[in-house]
Amino acid sequence: MPTPFINSIASWFMTKRMHQIELFMKYPLEVQHEWLFSLINSAEETEWGIRHGYSDIDSLRTFKERVPIQDYESLKPLIERIRRGEQNILWNTEIKWFAKSSGTTNDKSKFVPLSQESLEECHFRGGKDMVSIYCNCYPDTQLFTGKNLGLGGSHQKDVFANYESYHGDVSAILMQNLPLWAEYLRAPSLDIALMNNWDEKLEKLTESTVNENVTSVAGVPSWMLILLRRILDASGKKTISEVWPNLEVYFHGGVSLLPYREQFKTIFNSSSVRYLELYNASEGFFGIQDQKDSDELLLMLDYGIYYEFQTSEEWNKENGKTLSLDEVRTDTHYALIISTNAGLWRYRLGDTIKFSSLYPFRFRISGRTRHFMNAFGEELMIDNAERALKIACERNGASMVDYTAAPVYMKENSSGAHEWLIEFDREPENAAFFAETFDNALKALNSDYEAKRYHNYAIRPPIIHFMKPGSFYLWLKEKGKLGGQNKVPRLCNERRYVEEILEMAGPPVRTLNAC
Repeated sequence: MPTPFINSIASWFMTKRMHQIELFMKYPLEVQHEWLFSLINSAEETEWGIRHGYSDIDSLRTFKERVPIQDYESLKPLIERIRRGEQNILWNTEIKWFAKSSGTTNDKSKFVPLSQESLEECHFRGGKDMVSIYCNCYPDTQLFTGKNLGLGGSHQKDVFANYESYHGDVSAILMQNLPLWAEYLRAPSLDIALMNNWDEKLEKLTESTVNENVTSVAGVPSWMLILLRRILDASGKKTISEVWPNLEVYFHGGVSLLPYREQFKTIFNSSSVRYLELYNASEGFFGIQDQKDSDELLLMLDYGIYYEFQTSEEWNKENGKTLSLDEVRTDTHYALIISTNAGLWRYRLGDTIKFSSLYPFRFRISGRTRHFMNAFGEELMIDNAERALKIACERNGASMVDYTAAPVYMKENSSGAHEWLIEFDREPENAAFFAETFDNALKALNSDYEAKRYHNYAIRPPIIHFMKPGSFYLWLKEKGKLGGQNKVPRLCNERRYVEEILEMAGPPVRTLNAC
């Protein structure tokens, strides 16, 4: 069992990293410039580097001219060759691990390459920095006197013509490759953490951790809530603070905590539990909340990633204009374009962010380039939706499990609408007032939505379905997407997800504002 002595040594070691973080905060442009040319130099002799003339690229302008913006589909043929054993194609060192992307619930999966450099310099460093920053913010931490409960996915082996490669959830790949000493500080054991069957894993996770001294938990909020409720059922306790009295921090990412925060406050029932947000994905580790009581994330600039940014006017163009870090502004939505030490070159990530400060560069995640609603010119982003839902829940004594939304398109004699499927843990005291509060919050947060709602000309009041308990879980289970980093798509311009969930879950408990 970890001891106070180990805790003090580990905390001191972690805070030493803060000097390096402060350096890239002070010299962000220089650090990014160095990484760009380090990446280019490393890949000079790869098939990709030769094809695009990396050997004599001497400026960012030349890099942009020679390398078109990529997405997964454009890189997929090369990635498939790497999965089958060919090397030195996109990156100059061997790649055997592939993160199976679960960022959406599409039937198609992405297999994102992970080099040893990306594991060590990006993903592992991000995990260490998460703890370093936490220790720096809270010097009195007793984090290392107990264990971390990490909630992740699974991985499996592929065999192609006698070549073995591996794919799985990025969290599982990281657990598999962690150094032996890290096993001493985490729960549950690796064989349980990497189980594939979610329902069986949930039972084993509960059995193996309910009596541990857990001081931190980490995972996607929607799945973490399911685990914590299962632990309460098994323990017979009313709150998690009774099960793990020394729990002090929840490291969260994958989906926004905003819609779930009240549920966590209730289930933890402890003012001493802190929250620290992360922005990590299959493609890399990008941001960490570095300040107390803040929802801003620090852009991590020394992880082997070079960043470019696209405004909304450019992100749907085949090779739209990109901006460098020195050209971005606050309060503007940018799509992320990344070049990485795993051979993703000018890769369109699909996420959007909005900078809240410059020098240092802090931001908030605002949504996805494909997961937003703009059927009527309203440009409704996920960030708008989740802040409005939080306001509506708080004012109506409600808490939410999950949601998704899609447009209802205009007909000859009627305006359009947004159709929302919401599953509640605690339903609003007054459903009609919830709908009104939510609509007004959206208007306050998004002027384009407010304009389109004017006199119901383009958009009438939202249609809200109060879904039966378990509706979203049932849909995810049917899709084979339980656990890990899987998530329900939030906003979409087409109606596929809404119609699938409505068909599978059956009639809602109630519906407001339907025609």
